[in-house]
Amino acid sequence: MRFVDIIEKKKEGQALSKEEIHFFIDGYVKEEIPDYQVSALLMAICFQGMNEQETAWLCEEMLYSGDVMDLSAIKGVKCDKHSTGGVGDKTSLSLAPMVAACGVKVAKMSGRGLGHTGGTLDKAESISGFQVNLTEEEFFKQVNDIGLAIIGQTKSLVPADKKLYALRDVTATVNSIPLIASSIMSKKLASGADTILLDVKFGEGAFMETSEKAEELANCMISIGKYFHKDVRVIISNMNQPLGNAIGNALEVKEAIATLQGKGPKDFVELCLEAGSIMLLQAKAASSKEQARAMLKETLQNGKAYEKLVEMVKAQHGDVEQIYHPELLPQAEHVIEITSKEEGYVKELHALQLGLLAMRLGAGRMIKEDVVDPSVGIVLHKKDGDYVQKGESLASVHTKQNLDEDWLKDFYDSFVFSKNKVDEKPLIYKIIE
Repeated sequence: MRFVDIIEKKKEGQALSKEEIHFFIDGYVKEEIPDYQVSALLMAICFQGMNEQETAWLCEEMLYSGDVMDLSAIKGVKCDKHSTGGVGDKTSLSLAPMVAACGVKVAKMSGRGLGHTGGTLDKAESISGFQVNLTEEEFFKQVNDIGLAIIGQTKSLVPADKKLYALRDVTATVNSIPLIASSIMSKKLASGADTILLDVKFGEGAFMETSEKAEELANCMISIGKYFHKDVRVIISNMNQPLGNAIGNALEVKEAIATLQGKGPKDFVELCLEAGSIMLLQAKAASSKEQARAMLKETLQNGKAYEKLVEMVKAQHGDVEQIYHPELLPQAEHVIEITSKEEGYVKELHALQLGLLAMRLGAGRMIKEDVVDPSVGIVLHKKDGDYVQKGESLASVHTKQNLDEDWLKDFYDSFVFSKNKVDEKPLIYKIIE
């Protein structure tokens, strides 16, 4: 078999066989096929696509390119949740304790952020001493004992994805639904959970720009789930404005803590309740969505979800005093209030622009070697649909540096005002099961 023939076949729009996909992934991981040939195939896939069967086979070959976690040592149904990422997305830090407080096991492997904000691990590491690297035995014991753990992905999982993603990033081949779907699903399947909930976001602050593209990706990943006989469900949510009010690592941890104390922003709480309800149904811990929502709300009211966060932080060697007293979390030297120059209703709030502004403060990474500053970021005081008076505070900026004119101009440009009242855009666009 010659790899050039596989490139030619896909260039002509033909479907690849299981054997050809195995030859591709196995040869690339073993460094028997050079980057330039794989780049050519990736570009052909971007232009010609892959059918459902090809995509499932690609995911399967990537999945078995490394180790696959066996979570059978953990009692009960193991649930996992994954978000395609967005600005202010601190969902796992609140959702996992809520679900665990309902008696469902959450064995979650997360990643770091590359781009405008930190990933779940970066946010968790804002808590002093928090350890994201546990041994398998420690991971299993913790989930058995307290019902949840959030850890880093081990290096032995899905090596094919690591190599392919790095290549896609520098060859303009990231934005292909079969490649995105197989990348996400290979990592989730390798993590070993029984059920998977995916939060696929769309909008300018998200990976997929339109709801139609998000739905296409969702259906592709559900199809992969069916191939592997896994219960995979999807929430499609709107990321045309930041989720919650906080953007930046320690600031988002504070907001996650407040949410578990019943004081979270309305949109963020709603997403946690919706996602948590689906996870409880997947685990058969509730018989209806209404019952599931009631169970989750109770964990916020009686403090059990908050207690679960404390238990997880303690088990992973984090400073629990920072959970009891969030003001002890890393704090920036300066908090600068930015007031409105206009009066009217917030018509649009450019999430991506705000995420990039937070990155310029140090809250995200331009390259993977960059060090994230956990203390910096933005806390919004006004969002879509809110009325703003001239001189009223739009946001608090937590920074270690002065805000230059370019930064301030870009911040003001992130807000679009209207004289007329505007309707809030729905957060949750669709649920696919």
